Amino acid sequence: MDLSTTYLGLALPHPLITGASPLVDHLDLVRRLEDAGAAAITMHSLFEEQLTMEAAATWQAIDAHAHSHAEAVSYFPRHEDYALAPDQYLEQIRRIKATVAVPVIASLNGISGEGWTSYARQIEQAGADALELNMYLVATNPLESGGAIERRLVETATAVRASVAIPIAVKLSPYLSSLSHLAVSLDGAGVDGLVLFNRFYQPDIDIETLEVVPRLRLSDPSELLLRVRWLAILSGRVRASLAATGGVHAVEDVVKAVMAGAHAVQLVSSLLTHGPERLAVLRQGLATWMEEREYESIGQMRGSMSLARCPDPRAFERGNYMRILQTWRGGEWHHRPDIQ
Repeated sequence: MDLSTTYLGLALPHPLITGASPLVDHLDLVRRLEDAGAAAITMHSLFEEQLTMEAAATWQAIDAHAHSHAEAVSYFPRHEDYALAPDQYLEQIRRIKATVAVPVIASLNGISGEGWTSYARQIEQAGADALELNMYLVATNPLESGGAIERRLVETATAVRASVAIPIAVKLSPYLSSLSHLAVSLDGAGVDGLVLFNRFYQPDIDIETLEVVPRLRLSDPSELLLRVRWLAILSGRVRASLAATGGVHAVEDVVKAVMAGAHAVQLVSSLLTHGPERLAVLRQGLATWMEEREYESIGQMRGSMSLARCPDPRAFERGNYMRILQTWRGGEWHHRPDIQ
């Protein structure tokens, strides 16, 4: 059974890798991830705000005036609340590289590109095997068009691509005006991979304290369907390798992602819930599932359910949409004779 795959130009023994998570903050957990068979390890993101504030030397100024602008400042973590400062992040890359033999993928989170290129080079020099650009974006400016936003993302990726030799992936949001066009544009800019998708953490409102309250909820399998849809749309249409992240908890989830076109499948919530050893369970389960159905390799299965294999993708999408709406018959109440 050949489970091997290639992601970002990296030859991997199987498609299961860790996504960005706090598991990399502790070397004992990193060792457990490797022991469980992680094909690659993705570090959590270093935030653009950390780089910008460090470059401007404004940490002290922000702390000094925190209470005078509480409404604005409180949205951002304090300096000490970040898991790793920029220099510590580079050192953690070196420590992880010295601890494990599997590829290590660093991550930068932001959208403007300010400071990214220089820090991307430092990440490369620290020994990272690849870099994931986590482009977390909520488009709130009504004066900025979707096209302008997408151009900015491509320009950022292009600048980083020109600054380093290691492979780069772009982690995207699904909430963009023309995701297919953006994917092709990033592909043309030389991006080595696309990661689908970033999860937006929806803030809540405390109606008693009148505060915006962040809520963290781990993913569940229902979130995978959006990823599967876009993996299927992009598979075979971009040169870049594809990764799924979000909603992968069971062997069946891994199979769906690969059949849709994923070269790699990132695991986070399932590992945070069950521990690093969950990865070994999924890997063995994937091999068993394929063997029982007489698949010989991951390559044979990858993209087998993509839209590229469909003669008319638009008809496929429209047909499924209409079928879902037209075949719904409602619940038990719908058939009660006393309801007119």
